[in-house]
Amino acid sequence: MTLFHLFLVAVIQGLTEFLPVSSSGHLILLPQLSGLEDQGQVIDVAVHVGTLAAVILYFRREVGEALSGLPRLLSGRVDTPGARLAFLLGVATVPVVILGLILKLTGLDDAMRNITVIGVTMLVFGLVLYWTDQRGGQNKTAADWTLGDAVKLGLWQAVALIPGTSRSGITISGARAMGYARHDAAKLAMLMSIPTIAASGVLLGAEVVATADGQAARDGAIAAVMAFAAALAALSFMMRLLRSVSFTPYVIYRVILGLVLLAIAWGGGGTA
Repeated sequence: MTLFHLFLVAVIQGLTEFLPVSSSGHLILLPQLSGLEDQGQVIDVAVHVGTLAAVILYFRREVGEALSGLPRLLSGRVDTPGARLAFLLGVATVPVVILGLILKLTGLDDAMRNITVIGVTMLVFGLVLYWTDQRGGQNKTAADWTLGDAVKLGLWQAVALIPGTSRSGITISGARAMGYARHDAAKLAMLMSIPTIAASGVLLGAEVVATADGQAARDGAIAAVMAFAAALAALSFMMRLLRSVSFTPYVIYRVILGLVLLAIAWGGGGTA
């Protein structure tokens, strides 16, 4: 892959992984709309590693707390804030792992990788984000996260396996519908992304270890670094912006992009 192609993939993944606009949808669209070759799973794994490192760095205090609670959780005790956070993150990850395996084994994950699906989900779940953001309460904080809410958010997150939905967007929508304040809804969505991205990376990584060569490894390392920088910048920007601005700008972008994609698909200009 050329450096420019690596740059495009890394920046698209980095900027869109945590913004509620769907990173997977944008990565699928890149080769379909630009004519560039598909980046392949080695690069997919690499950019996921880069974005994972970014969110871990940004939320390093919460990550450290959860890691410190793991020994107590593994011993069957959920009696510290760290153990509780680790437990709830684990619970919230189960639905997406189960559904992800089902989609992969049945081949449905590949069947949904097309412009029509992405256009519909961009539009529909953009409107869902707007509705929940406007109607949701502001009374709950991340500290109020309960087992019941973790299960519900895990189910919301699993919907993001449909390309174009946006993992962060649908999880934020679920949290806003439950009454979490904007900043806290985004915080929960970001924390939930850590085990989810890690699980996805392990699944993809297991498939490419045997096939990756030296050049692929070098390309992956370059892509990971660029994705890390882009993801950290996007995450910092969004979390600061949410203190004063709603999710409406992202909704507008999603609706416009969704309509454009549907026009392309239904007009015969792309793979429907």
